[in-house]
Amino acid sequence: MSKKTIVTLVDDLDGTDAAETIAFAVDGAAYEIDLSADNAAALRATFEPYVKAGRRTSASRRGGRSSSAGSGGATPKEIRAWAADNGVDVPARGRIPAGVHEQYLAAKH
Repeated sequence: MSKKTIVTLVDDLDGTDAAETIAFAVDGAAYEIDLSADNAAALRATFEPYVKAGRRTSASRRGGRSSSAGSGGATPKEIRAWAADNGVDVPARGRIPAGVHEQYLAAKH
């Protein structure tokens, strides 16, 4: 016996038939929303000035931030070297504490 499954998207805003699922992220949280063609166009129009002014980042990282986005473009290796040269304690491996990032940015700007 064969089976056919039909998936129907429903617009999350108004309950009409949806044309597509749109993924987006804000403040480090990722979202998906099913929208009709009209509502999808309205969402894109709303985001357009922010997309044009923003920087594209890797979608593979949570929240869409690149590894150097919060560090003024520096790599963790560069920040660790700066910290060692300036007597700032920083772990040899793993995440660099926010306070060290802030010190690095303040020293570089």
